[in-house]
Amino acid sequence: VQLQASGGGSVQAGASLRLSCAARTRAVSNNAMGWFRQAPGKEREFVSGVSWRGDSTTYADSVKGRFTISRDNAKNTVYLQMNMLKPEDTAVYYCAVGRSSYAGNNVASYAYWGQGTQVTVSS
Repeated sequence: VQLQASGGGSVQAGASLRLSCAARTRAVSNNAMGWFRQAPGKEREFVSGVSWRGDSTTYADSVKGRFTISRDNAKNTVYLQMNMLKPEDTAVYYCAVGRSSYAGNNVASYAYWGQGTQVTVSS
């Protein structure tokens, strides 16, 4: 599975961005999908995950209430709406396809990874 992420950019604190990630080469409608991020010098961390039908979502505490994950299985695409961005949200954001139908919150729960998209939030 090839994943193409887009939507990153440089914004000021308080702004919004919407990330998209399209899965190519095969459908992923039976798999959970997730978003992770990695800041310089830090480990990759879980941000959010969504179940195969989109009816179950999970978030890291640091983004709860600000970020919303969703998916469109007809388009093989997962989204991450990011509102009220903070400088500490600055990172490369990666989308991933889960190994099962329900989203885990760790790297090992995901099998395929996109190339990442940079999000930079200035104060």
